[in-house]
Amino acid sequence: MRLFLGCLLFLSFFRVSSQEAVFSIDTLHIKVDSLYREDQFYIGVNYNSLINKPAGVSQNKISFGFSGGFLRDMPLNKRRTFAIAPGFGFSFNNYIQDMAIVGSNQEPIYGVIPSTVYFDKNRFEQLRLEVPIEVRWRNSTPATYQFFRIYGGFKVSYLLADKSVYDDGIEKIVIKNNNDFNEFLYGVYISMGYSAFNLQVYYGLNSFFKSSAQINSERIYMNALSLGLIYYIL
Repeated sequence: MRLFLGCLLFLSFFRVSSQEAVFSIDTLHIKVDSLYREDQFYIGVNYNSLINKPAGVSQNKISFGFSGGFLRDMPLNKRRTFAIAPGFGFSFNNYIQDMAIVGSNQEPIYGVIPSTVYFDKNRFEQLRLEVPIEVRWRNSTPATYQFFRIYGGFKVSYLLADKSVYDDGIEKIVIKNNNDFNEFLYGVYISMGYSAFNLQVYYGLNSFFKSSAQINSERIYMNALSLGLIYYIL
């Protein structure tokens, strides 16, 4: 009998102790970050189009570009739906077209490749350091990770490296560090979408080439129009 009563008291104590350790989800308090920042890293892929091309110049293949970087989100209102975001990043873009660049990097020569001439490759490509600044609107909240956004921005980029390639199967001409390329490019863009993936359009406000670059005695004034997808992280 004593053994039975001892076991009963032990089980009763164990049950009470177990009940004291039980808790429900209602007792938990999830801390909400009211000072959150949005979309501070980005990567993107885009299709590059050339506008204001010299007469006779056309793009005959798809030209792609890639970008990535960091933006410091700085909310402007209490709800944190409006913000500005300066940042920096890198971009690589190539432009496939039929304007050949020959000669040398000190004295490049430009000409339209005749339609009767076969060529395997003709492009120029650039690696740039980018410094964007955005004005942002979004309908996010501290607990919402999917939301609508419209971001408009201005971007300045500095040329880090460039290369042009002309290859007709017989002769291959590669020119690096072309003196006629503008070191600084600037343009405007807008990004809009929902959740992580968004559409972005960029329009270059100045030419790839300095005033010294000419074709048929006319200045080459080509700038960029890019359409792509941008993916925001954190």
